Amino acid sequence: MSLVNMRDLLDAAEKGGYAVGAYSVANMECIRGVIEAVEACRAPAIIQIAESRLAHSPLYLIAPMMLAAARRASVPVAVHLDHGKTLPCIREALELGFTSVMCDGSALPFGENLALTAEVARMAAPYGAAVEAEVGRVGKTEEGGNAEGMIASVDDCARMDEIGVDALAVGIGNAHGIYTAAPNLRYDVLEQIRGRLRAHPVLHGGSGLTDEQFRRVISLGMRKINIATDIFMAQAGACDGTDIFANIRSSVGAVHAVVERYARLFGSEGKA
Repeated sequence: MSLVNMRDLLDAAEKGGYAVGAYSVANMECIRGVIEAVEACRAPAIIQIAESRLAHSPLYLIAPMMLAAARRASVPVAVHLDHGKTLPCIREALELGFTSVMCDGSALPFGENLALTAEVARMAAPYGAAVEAEVGRVGKTEEGGNAEGMIASVDDCARMDEIGVDALAVGIGNAHGIYTAAPNLRYDVLEQIRGRLRAHPVLHGGSGLTDEQFRRVISLGMRKINIATDIFMAQAGACDGTDIFANIRSSVGAVHAVVERYARLFGSEGKA
């Protein structure tokens, strides 16, 4: 139990036919809510923070909390850097003890994305850390800004897989933040890469999808599903008034409720 490598969680999920929730955190209350939820339903989990969020939650402060929570958890928890875009940030996460890192070169031409990811894979190897890459592009930015989505090329997925990455975020019509219209997910991309890759497919932009959409992508091999917006909205909505300690309690409880629902939906309940 406690702190584990993301690679091991995803390998187990593939054997069991379920997905592991990757829950974004921003502060102590987020972390507590996630851990308490997955412990309550005995689910493996990934806690993560994106590089773009570190302006609000500096890595040197939040990383020790994330790692301490994982080490003390009674279920297996991986600690992941989401959407790492710069080598210094990725290196710092590895040095601090993160068990997986994402290299997000999706805004670059594919050849440059491939080269950057290969460099990150070399950097992560001495730490034994798992590596996630992105092919295609997930719509919108982590902060909700405009960024055009791009459907992943099956051939590009195969070329990225040859580097030896452990997880692959594929653009299939998904988007970060709040969906302004019902997403048209390209299940055919997942069907074409199913069984072809060593890397486990990852879904970004999970908040706002229907239960049926989640079940469908999991049935097609999606093994890591990211949830951020639903967690942050629940936490923000739970805080009112001037009693900071009441806000802490309600914030933890709101995150707990969101995460427990997703852990059950993803089929990871009882798998720890």
